[in-house]
Amino acid sequence: MTTAQTPELDVQPTPLALLLLGREADPKSERGVECPGDLPSPSDPDLVARARAAKEKLGDKVFVLGHHYQRDEVIQFADVTGDSFKLARDAAARPEAEYIVFCGVHFMAESADILTSDDQKVVLPDLAAGCSMADMATAEQVAECWDVLTEAGVADQVVPVSYMNSSADIKAFTGKHGGTICTSSNAERALDWAFEQGEKVLFLPDQHLGRNTAVRDMGMSLDDCVVYNPHKPGGGLTAEQLRAAKMILWRGHCSVHGRFSLDSVNDVRARIPGVNVLVHPECRHEVVAAADYVGSTEYIIKALEAAPAGSKWAIGTELNLVRRLANRFAPEGKEIVFLDRTVCFCSTMNRIDLPHLVWALESLAEGNLVNRIEVDKETESFAKLALERMLALP
Repeated sequence: MTTAQTPELDVQPTPLALLLLGREADPKSERGVECPGDLPSPSDPDLVARARAAKEKLGDKVFVLGHHYQRDEVIQFADVTGDSFKLARDAAARPEAEYIVFCGVHFMAESADILTSDDQKVVLPDLAAGCSMADMATAEQVAECWDVLTEAGVADQVVPVSYMNSSADIKAFTGKHGGTICTSSNAERALDWAFEQGEKVLFLPDQHLGRNTAVRDMGMSLDDCVVYNPHKPGGGLTAEQLRAAKMILWRGHCSVHGRFSLDSVNDVRARIPGVNVLVHPECRHEVVAAADYVGSTEYIIKALEAAPAGSKWAIGTELNLVRRLANRFAPEGKEIVFLDRTVCFCSTMNRIDLPHLVWALESLAEGNLVNRIEVDKETESFAKLALERMLALP
């Protein structure tokens, strides 16, 4: 039911709603919602031609990265596609490219800036393309959490492990406190390493990936895990709970993967006999436990590539990717559906659309550097330390 259908209700948008809609700005935020200059109209029939022309004019000076969750209209202009860490490494491997245009979200562009040279400039076509999960852990909140762990007498036993889907500030905190970064592909290896360094892990910012890796992959129990809520005094935990826990999970989640439920799994099995349920480890624990296969975005793609013709799959990840895979493998007779009946795109990923990409490319072609993402040197140094620890994992 919408406000338009119920005019008798005096419903006013909240400041947060206006911010998410791009109709207001938060001056204290690290990213804004404004685009300097005029965006091309989405109805402009020449957008594709304009993007091609600007990219051709820039030549080797520009390298366009496209995350798997981006719209098809944007992906068609990507020089490479992949997950966030793969793309950041691909950018670092192209030192001749002066401009790295990252079609993804803010933390991904930060990672690319950390890993590329000082001569390369990372551009995010829309500065409002953030990540709700990454934004669930701020530097101030994590510093306060560390104080809580110190007061409980356990900080010297704790090794932070931060998911790649985190801000540069959180990666820097992790590096400064002897921790490492992980991806959804190597989370188990990262946790194995962390438990060799200490007795406990502070896992940031996605509780589901941390829980699923610890319980499903490493044989821990749910009782070994506690959830630290940054919005409650002391994280909502007692000192005794912190001392008893092995995994201290940050109360964060992916707004897309977190929507899948056990009902979704049961429903699709009833509707499609013989279906294989394949989900991302950012999904809730009960969803992962009920699935047939669990893995990263790259794992999902490879699993479908190797699947036999005529097989049926329900995929629990972002809809742009699922729809692209369904179209790709339809000629092979593979039936691929979205796990949930309700359509759900990643709203912040979808902020990077063709008008924003055209605007960014044309601005660069005209010699105007726009929407640069630049991490300060101290933050970059500690964040890179954490990333290098990950790269050194066996």
